[in-house]
Amino acid sequence: MQTQPIRIGTRGSDLALAQARETRARLMAAHGLAEDAFEIVVITTTGDRITNRPLSEVGGKGLFTLEIEEGLIEGRLDLAVHSSKDMPTVLPEGLELSAFLPREDPRDAFIGKAAPTIAGLPKGAVIGSASLRRQALLRRMRPDLNVVLFRGNVPSRLAKLEAGEVDATLLAQAGLKRLGLEAATTELLPLDTFPPAPGQGAITIESRRGDERINAILAPIHHRETGLALTAERAFLGALDGSCKTPIAGHAVVDGDTLSLHGMILTPDGTEAHETRVDGSVGDVVAVGVEAARILRERAGPSFFTTW
Repeated sequence: MQTQPIRIGTRGSDLALAQARETRARLMAAHGLAEDAFEIVVITTTGDRITNRPLSEVGGKGLFTLEIEEGLIEGRLDLAVHSSKDMPTVLPEGLELSAFLPREDPRDAFIGKAAPTIAGLPKGAVIGSASLRRQALLRRMRPDLNVVLFRGNVPSRLAKLEAGEVDATLLAQAGLKRLGLEAATTELLPLDTFPPAPGQGAITIESRRGDERINAILAPIHHRETGLALTAERAFLGALDGSCKTPIAGHAVVDGDTLSLHGMILTPDGTEAHETRVDGSVGDVVAVGVEAARILRERAGPSFFTTW
């Protein structure tokens, strides 16, 4: 008999808490457990504390996971719930991504005050984003726009937009939907021309490798197709040595026994971009991601990642 609650580690933002509660609800339903069988443990990460600088300047994606992963390693947590796109491609020794929930809409949402679409923004309009990928794609589409750094959680960014600090911003549609804020979206950006970050829209659960009790608890809520797609996207990102310093987009889709991956790399100013599409078997999704990365490295040339 379970004697203590299963401890779920999470960041404290509204979106992170919504994701932790979704995970808890799925576990409750899968196992017929009451809410008090779980404890949501909020942990403030370094990435939460630093809000005035780009992540690329202060350590990258791992800043949103470090303290939570320490809690897992030290046994203070049983599992951790993350936004997949926040996860570094190399995890600390002894930890693994043990489950993925069904992926939400992976597209980027444009939220415009000055105009409802990117094409409709006036020349020189100020658009805020914390993502190098979004910044590069915006500059590729509209080099005349003034793209500025725009950090903060979803509600705070929407509040800054409403206050007129910027004319528009971009957010993940998945996050807006999980918070019930999708009505704020004025344009959904097509996956083909504005591809998302690897992992965007997917919730992942991290745990200690070999923890059979937790693996058994998580198994019923794991979504196979999302897991396959995210494994390919993470392999693609890892083979490119992707970090917050690198504008990289990647999106994989499973159709029966086939996985298709669309990958893109850009320079931060958006003036140079390379993309590819690779198909392969769902039995070898890592190879699909690695092959897409190889193709892009070959096309971009050896100096692509070192000249900016």
